[in-house]
Amino acid sequence: MGDTTTSPKQLLHLVFGGELTSLEGVQFRDLKDIDIVGIYPSYSEAHTAWKAAAQRTVDNAMTRYFIVHMHRLLEPENGKA
Repeated sequence: MGDTTTSPKQLLHLVFGGELTSLEGVQFRDLKDIDIVGIYPSYSEAHTAWKAAAQRTVDNAMTRYFIVHMHRLLEPENGKA
């Protein structure tokens, strides 16, 4: 009844960033201005996107980009996936 082939597990990663209110915390100046770069199927691809976004904003010390391991949020019981 089903497909017997198995595909690799998706390990989704979200890349986003924006201008912070201070360098000591992670509070964004304006949530409407958060830049959602995208969702990527591997950490390697997310890291490449993160690096490009961070490089574009290198002149603004208050702007930071982050990688969120979405697969850990979707399946927290798996721990270190």
